[in-house]
Amino acid sequence: MGMHGSAHIVWDWNGTLFHDNDAIIGATNAAFAELGLAPITLEQYRTLYCVPVPKFYERLLGRLPSDAEWELMDGVFHRYYAEHRVRCGLTEGAEELLLGWRSAGHSQSLLSMYGHEELVPLVRGFGIEAHFIRVDGRTGPSGGSKAEHMVRHLEALAGSVAPERTVVIGDAADDAVAARYVGAQAVLYSGGSHSRESLEHVGVPVVDTLADAVAEAWRMAA
Repeated sequence: MGMHGSAHIVWDWNGTLFHDNDAIIGATNAAFAELGLAPITLEQYRTLYCVPVPKFYERLLGRLPSDAEWELMDGVFHRYYAEHRVRCGLTEGAEELLLGWRSAGHSQSLLSMYGHEELVPLVRGFGIEAHFIRVDGRTGPSGGSKAEHMVRHLEALAGSVAPERTVVIGDAADDAVAARYVGAQAVLYSGGSHSRESLEHVGVPVVDTLADAVAEAWRMAA
């Protein structure tokens, strides 16, 4: 357990620690097919993707999906993703970075917008659960922002983690929004769901490797 006031990282999962870009784009295109939309490339996805997710679909449809369309697409997305995530692995160097941060006496936790019941066994299966003082996945409907989940995550760590010495490492603009919402800082990794160009408009450091993200987190939290 980390000591109150020590440096702490809140890691994102999808697109950050878990390199699941192929499963994500495949699931997205499977969902699009349900509405007769043409498939998109990973590059297009990384340029257009945003949270809340229905706004992402609006960019492609020219309108917000109806409740029925959203429910259909969301269901297809998650079914396809569950089938294809098994081919995905941790981002290069992730396990060593988790071990190094923990061995240096710092704390870290994991907060994902992937469903909690699916997330926990997936993390456990990679043998990295022990590196985190807490693992939280999304509870409730999918498609929303991480901010309120971040509030609950840090409240659960109260007494061991100080927001002002916490750095969120993620791959999406929403990770920076969630960090700002709780008074933490953020570093964004360019290898996941957003292009570097789109991340550079967020106003926080953007890096191309997780090793650089950890180095930046230490500098920010020191």
